[in-house]
Amino acid sequence: MKGVGAKVTRGLNIGSNVLASDNSGARIVRIVSVKGGKTRKGRQQYAKLGDWVKVSVRKGDPKMKGEVFDAVVIRQKKPVRRLSGERIAFMDNAVALLKDEKGNPKGTQVKGPVAREVNERWPFVGKIAKFVV
Repeated sequence: MKGVGAKVTRGLNIGSNVLASDNSGARIVRIVSVKGGKTRKGRQQYAKLGDWVKVSVRKGDPKMKGEVFDAVVIRQKKPVRRLSGERIAFMDNAVALLKDEKGNPKGTQVKGPVAREVNERWPFVGKIAKFVV
């Protein structure tokens, strides 16, 4: 997995409810764990922009409710500092569900913007996004 080209801040805690911003059938999901995340000993893990997370479906398609999927964080409210010095923050926290570990998305389109850092790290998610900021 490629590194992120920005100073990404801690945006989402484990247990946070976020929006599923693709057309996979899920609407609201809860972050259960962060795959490959690193924190200090004794500190709770956190998710940030472009991270690979495990999510549990809370609202959406009744067949999907309660199931656990892999996902990528595509938007976060907490500002992120890019290497150019500009900061970017979104209006909501959102994820896109993944079909497999290679990064193929479960849905066929992503509603709303996707951060450029996510597009660099997860090119398959960037391909189905309407626009990249």
